[in-house]
Amino acid sequence: MNYRNLGRSGLKVSRICLGTNNFGGQLDEPTSMKIVEKALDCGINTIDTANVYTGGKSEQIIGKAVKGRRDEVVIATKVGFGEETPNHSGLSRKHILNQVERSLKSLQTDFIDIYYMHRFDHETPLEESLRTFDQLVRQGKVNYIACSNFTALEIAKAHKICEAHDFENFIAVQPPYNLLQRDIEKDIAPYCQQEGMGILSYTPLMGGFLTGRYTRTKPPPAGSRFKYNSRMWERVNQKSNFSVLEKIEGVANEAKIPVSRLAISWILKNPAITAPIVGASSVKQVEENCRAAEIVLDDKIYQKLNKLTKGIRFSLYS
Repeated sequence: MNYRNLGRSGLKVSRICLGTNNFGGQLDEPTSMKIVEKALDCGINTIDTANVYTGGKSEQIIGKAVKGRRDEVVIATKVGFGEETPNHSGLSRKHILNQVERSLKSLQTDFIDIYYMHRFDHETPLEESLRTFDQLVRQGKVNYIACSNFTALEIAKAHKICEAHDFENFIAVQPPYNLLQRDIEKDIAPYCQQEGMGILSYTPLMGGFLTGRYTRTKPPPAGSRFKYNSRMWERVNQKSNFSVLEKIEGVANEAKIPVSRLAISWILKNPAITAPIVGASSVKQVEENCRAAEIVLDDKIYQKLNKLTKGIRFSLYS
């Protein structure tokens, strides 16, 4: 496993990060624990979660799984989503301070390595949120702050406020990015490179669609993510998506690389990306994902994929 500094910081993160939004939901606790153990043994040092993943179970499982190995791990979690009731969601000072304590307790740790604003909160002054995050860093409860699902303009707005008030600034962003979701190349990726911010991208395999596991003529196989989440399957199960997938599979066959490894290695080829966040439903998948980090994608294959998927706009969640 290779490692890269996260943006302008001295924090080193593995080129593959472990995503855990299925821990405690699609995956039971024993399986999740084995996946974490295998990931650490393979050299993955960064684990991504959120306070709302599977109702908080994901954080709790991670806390148990890294016990005794906490010093090896970069733990990233988030705040912003929650119950749609007053003061139980968003990025108000009250909600952040409440949730950071819950996350610390669930993760069984004294500090969070990377703490994300999970989404932009249009109802709370951004300065209030950033001041609270700055306080958490000064208190030693958080090492680095970051944002997820922000637009380039929202990231720039936050940057300006931090500069004006000498607040701790974002060290990274977490947007969706894969062969079929390339919007960040337009503005977020260039801005992050300009400002020295890392990018830890999610949905590198578009929820598993870019694994070659699915076909347009058959329903999702038992145990798969799309079998578990029918709404996501309805969004992705489009003729146009499968048409592009078949062409990507053709490139994978030409390169003699499994399509999932090809999709991940394509992301790793982009110098703006620090690391993709890749989930797994088995120990075998962890090993498979790590092998993708060993591939140095040929420039011709990379450009062929760029041309093949240029201009495609797809959102898995909205």
